[in-house]
Amino acid sequence: MTTEQPLKMRTPGQLRLANAVFFFLSGFGYSSWASRIPAIKTQLHLNEAQLGGILFAMPVGLLLTLPVTGRLLSKHSSRRIMFFGSLFYSVMLAGIGFANNVWALVAVLFCFGVSRNLFNISTNAQAVAVQALYDRSIMANFHGIWSLAGFAGAACGYFMVYYNIGTQWHLLGVSFILVIFTLLYIKGTIYEAPVPQPKKKLFTLPDKSLLIFSLICFASMACENTMYDWSSIYFNKVVHVPKSTATAGFVVYMVAMTLGRFLGDAGVNRFGIKNILRASGTFIFCGLLMAVLLPYTITCMVGFVLVGLGVSCIVPMVFQMAGRSTTMSSGTALASISSIGYLGFLVVPPFIGFIAQAAGLQLSFGLIALLGALVILLVYNINDSNS
Repeated sequence: MTTEQPLKMRTPGQLRLANAVFFFLSGFGYSSWASRIPAIKTQLHLNEAQLGGILFAMPVGLLLTLPVTGRLLSKHSSRRIMFFGSLFYSVMLAGIGFANNVWALVAVLFCFGVSRNLFNISTNAQAVAVQALYDRSIMANFHGIWSLAGFAGAACGYFMVYYNIGTQWHLLGVSFILVIFTLLYIKGTIYEAPVPQPKKKLFTLPDKSLLIFSLICFASMACENTMYDWSSIYFNKVVHVPKSTATAGFVVYMVAMTLGRFLGDAGVNRFGIKNILRASGTFIFCGLLMAVLLPYTITCMVGFVLVGLGVSCIVPMVFQMAGRSTTMSSGTALASISSIGYLGFLVVPPFIGFIAQAAGLQLSFGLIALLGALVILLVYNINDSNS
């Protein structure tokens, strides 16, 4: 099966639907794996430290191959990379369930991270190409579909655990579904011809014009993963909510982030990207500051809602602007800024633990609030031609 040749003309709506399917597949597959982490921990008799070390294999695989993905997208159409990335992603997802020892799991998770990188960057490159067909913003909606798929995958995982379906059969079934939908919808995606790039070193910093976008992504992704890792702990340790209900903080954050992504395009169409990005940075700053200065259940929930709304649209909007780069293809530009953005996602949350141990979790969250202020400052330096 080839994915290289341009296909017969399709409407923007048809192309948008096909691309949305791949965002859904990505989110559904990832949350399906995440829903079985406790079961895998039990099956392999892992303690928390061992599990943490093993889980690190996936982001390492993702981060190390970002430059490779950028190079591939300069030589091949994003549709072809997305096709093979989706199939690789599906196979590795199934492989997780059949990893019967620690080293096998490390190897599979590393490859799963590689596949996620290929799949996600090329899917976003496709989204940028579809966005170019519209005179209004639709980019945030794609990311909203990813979040919605995350809820669907988590719900499916809950039922699989409830009915004692083995991890290997659950993930194998999801993998099979992902492959079927990949084969059904790949022909409906947009053909984006590769843009050859000057030969460069494999590991290079983003183009100067994209460095601001990279730093904005760094700040946003750092905030996002901090909330993933620490929001429930903050509710338990600082707000003193019982462990049984401490996940409420994470839930309200996730719901707000998903809702923000579905509302974000309407906001961009009315107020412009730069205004939405400034508002996003303000929401992050004010939300985290509220949680730090008023550590009570209601005020923290309101604060976490603001943070969820704040981070919801930053990455899709930055990707939309970066995709207009005149110095490199959209896929190469996205891979370039993601290299720095994912450093924030990976590096900052562990430092929260070190700071919390030394000076308390409230101070840690106060420092993360400054990243919201950094977003505001950086947005003022974006060239208006990019927005």
